[in-house]
Amino acid sequence: MNIQADEIKSIIQQKIDNFQYRINISETGQVVQVGDGIARVFGLENVMAGEMVIFPNETVGMALNLEQENVGCIIFGDSTHIKDGDLVKRTNKILQVPVGEAILGRVVNSLGQPIDGKGDINTKEFLPIERKALGLVSRQPVKEPL
Repeated sequence: MNIQADEIKSIIQQKIDNFQYRINISETGQVVQVGDGIARVFGLENVMAGEMVIFPNETVGMALNLEQENVGCIIFGDSTHIKDGDLVKRTNKILQVPVGEAILGRVVNSLGQPIDGKGDINTKEFLPIERKALGLVSRQPVKEPL
């Protein structure tokens, strides 16, 4: 079997032309203190208030107390496995939950994740967990006591 130099050149050129690369840059911080469901994290300089952060074991948290030296994050879940030195990742997403018709009749946890075994909640409508309440005039009046 004879392989021509032009064939090798064309194969290499094709591989180079089709080469794709992706750079994944993510801002991470490090836990400096943890206790009572709150973690102090150093290194998340650009984190937003209300932004979702990810601790080890995919534990979700929310950045709330933005200070110059560190960030106070609420831990949603078991905080006993989180320790000083653990890495925390930004998600660049404000913590939000699904809303609308798709959520009716479903059982969800405090993060809006389904826990009823009926699969994912298929909706494109989301609202942030922390938001300003509607004014009294625009709210629907109470029609039925609890």
